[in-house]
Amino acid sequence: MNFSVPSDLQQYLADLDKFIDEKIVPLQNKDDNNRFFDHRREHARTDWDNGGLPRREWEHLLHESRRLADEAGFYRLSLPKQYGGRSSEDGRGSNLWMAVIREHLAAKGLGLFNDLQNEHSMVGNFPDVVMVMNYGNEQQKKELIGGRLKGKVRITFGLTEPGHGSDATHMATKGRPEKRNGVDGWLLNGYKKWQTGMHAATHCFIFARTEGKDGEAKGISCFVVPRHMPGLVAESYEWTLNMPTDHATISIKDVWVPNSAVLGPIHNGLGVAQAFVHENRIRQAASSLGATVYCVKQSVEYANDRAPFGTPLSHNQGIQFPLVELATQCEMLRQLIRKTAVEMDSMPHVEVEKRIGDKVSMCNYWANRLCCEAADRAIQVHGGNGYSRHYPFEHIWRHHRRYRITEGSEEIQMRKVAAYLFGFGGRKSLVDGTVKESKL
Repeated sequence: MNFSVPSDLQQYLADLDKFIDEKIVPLQNKDDNNRFFDHRREHARTDWDNGGLPRREWEHLLHESRRLADEAGFYRLSLPKQYGGRSSEDGRGSNLWMAVIREHLAAKGLGLFNDLQNEHSMVGNFPDVVMVMNYGNEQQKKELIGGRLKGKVRITFGLTEPGHGSDATHMATKGRPEKRNGVDGWLLNGYKKWQTGMHAATHCFIFARTEGKDGEAKGISCFVVPRHMPGLVAESYEWTLNMPTDHATISIKDVWVPNSAVLGPIHNGLGVAQAFVHENRIRQAASSLGATVYCVKQSVEYANDRAPFGTPLSHNQGIQFPLVELATQCEMLRQLIRKTAVEMDSMPHVEVEKRIGDKVSMCNYWANRLCCEAADRAIQVHGGNGYSRHYPFEHIWRHHRRYRITEGSEEIQMRKVAAYLFGFGGRKSLVDGTVKESKL
C-alpha cells in the first residue's frame, strides 16, 4: 500500500505552479484585476444595476486565463485525446490526479488560477462534455463538445424545479410527443430553477417526465434545447449568499424540439443526469479539503505572529486544540478521498455507484462541512481581521456553504451512506450482510 503521490504527478504540480507564477499571476496583477480578489471582490464581480449578474470584465478575465491554460496544455487534462486532453495517458486525468490537483490549487487560496465560485480552474472540469461524450449522437458531439471547447457553447443543467429539488423523480416539467411539419418531436412545458450560467447560455439540458408516474426513476428524458427557443424564458435571477448570481428560474411554455434533440435514451434521462455525479463529488470534496487546509495554515501562521499581552496566540490551548482537530481531520479525509479516487479508477464507471457510492458520498458531505467549520474557525482565530473582507475566510465560508446543498445535499448523501450501512433499498448491509426493503 503506497500513499505517496506519483512522481509524474508531483512534476505536473510543479509545472502547473510555474505556469501560474509566470502567466496567471501577472495577469491578475495587471490593470487592477486584483479588485476581483481583494476586499472589493464581491462588488467588482457583480453588476448590481443588471440584476446582480456577473460583470463582463470579470467573465472576460476568467475566459482569458482559461485560454492561457488551454494554450499551455493544462486546461483539458481530464478529457480524452480526441478532445485535446491527456486522460488515460499513464493515469493522467484520472480521478486520483484530479483529486490531488484540485486540493493543491484550493490550498493556495483565492486567485485567478482557481476560483471555485465559478467552478473556474486552470485544470478544467467538464461534466457537460462527459454527458455528451457518453450519451450524445454524432451531431450533438460535433456541435456541443466542439463548440464548448472553443468557448462558443455554454450549457445549463435543468433538473431542479421551484417545487422539486432532491425529489427529482417528482418533477412537474412534462414532455409529450407532437409531430410538426412531418417531423416527430416533443412539446415541453414546466419550470426550472437554479439554471447556472443562463445569462450566457447557448443551450439548456432540460429534463422532463415523458412517461410513467411521479416517483418512478424511469420515464424522465433529457432534451437539448437552444437557449433562445420561443417559449423558453428566464423569469428571474436568484440573489444568493455569494454574489454575483447567474442562477436563473426559467419557464418552459410550449417549447417544441425534434426527436434529434433527445440526449441519451428516451425515458432514461436520470442516467444521463448521473453520468458525472461521482467524479464531480470526489473533485468537489478535494477542493473543499484544499480550502480547509488553507484556512488551517493561515490560522496557524496568524496565531504564531499575533501576540496579545506579549504572548503569541498559539500558546493558548483554546487556539491550539480546535486547529489540531481540524488538521487531524484533514489528514484522515485526504486518505479517504485518495483511496476512493483510486478505487474509482480501478473499476468501470457503472460499477462505482453499486460498489463505492457510499464512500464518494462520505468524502463529499464531510469535506464540505469541514471546510465551513475551518473557515469559521479561521474567522474566530483572526478576530476582527477575520470578520473583515480584507481576509478571504468569509468568502470561503459563503461559497463552500453552498456545496453542502448542491451536488446532492449532505442529508441526501448521508441517506445514501445509511442505505449501504443498514442494507436498505436492496443493498447488503455493510455490517451484517442483510437486505431490507425500503425506499431509503
